Amino acid sequence: STWIVIRDQLAVVPPSWSVCYRFGLAGAAMMLLAAVQGKRLLLDRAAIGFTLLLGLAQFSINFNFVYRAEAYVTSGLVAVMFALLIVPNTLLSRLFLGTRVSRPFLIGASIAVAGVALMLLHEHRASPLDPQGVWIGAALTAVGIMGASIANVMQATDFARRQDIIVMLAWAMLWGTLASASWAWATAGPPVIEWRAGYLSGIAYLGLAGSVVTFPLYFRIIREVGPGPAAWSSVLIPVIAMAISTAVEGYRWTLLAGIGVALVCLGLIIALKPGAGQARR
Repeated sequence: STWIVIRDQLAVVPPSWSVCYRFGLAGAAMMLLAAVQGKRLLLDRAAIGFTLLLGLAQFSINFNFVYRAEAYVTSGLVAVMFALLIVPNTLLSRLFLGTRVSRPFLIGASIAVAGVALMLLHEHRASPLDPQGVWIGAALTAVGIMGASIANVMQATDFARRQDIIVMLAWAMLWGTLASASWAWATAGPPVIEWRAGYLSGIAYLGLAGSVVTFPLYFRIIREVGPGPAAWSSVLIPVIAMAISTAVEGYRWTLLAGIGVALVCLGLIIALKPGAGQARR
């Protein structure tokens, strides 16, 4: 549901300021939550460096590019592309964490990627935008995916597992907010705010429900099963996003899109069979 809300954030306020407001609210809420729970908020030097890099990758680079991408392509297309997060997650996990990938996992991933490709082709054909705009949006989304993937793999490290997830995310979100604010001021000028109720409620929804609630849950999954298998939630996102779009935006299904969804689900079933995931060497 966040993909549709993000789309509504792009009317008046420059994207980087919207990202800044979202994670400024989320970071403050996470800090408050950590304080209420009696957690130690101060970090040592190593943890500061880790949360800084995490904040830049996940909460600044990722979302700044995603928000800009939705100015060129539909939110559904961005959601479909983000399903490919499983590919860099798996490759980076193999490279930096020494995980092994089983054959069923690779087969399932390949089938799912083929399904995503069909959904992407459908969105491209249905898009009212010119081909150049679609490719710009796709390129921006790809950069955002890489930022998210780097952050995902960081979460699976032994160092991250030793950190309290709430405190770590609070600092990362605030570092990301600072980076986005600096970029926004340098490229778009002083802060801009839209006092429309829809915009303000969207910031609240994205900052609280779409960040404070969801990121601790997702990052805990990464710590439990690894970045590759955890990214299957991103494979399901297009299916859910398209269902919401069907109900809210009148999305029109085609045979191509239907086959794509079926392949995504089939790939998921194959890849998540017992023993088909990733494990440490």
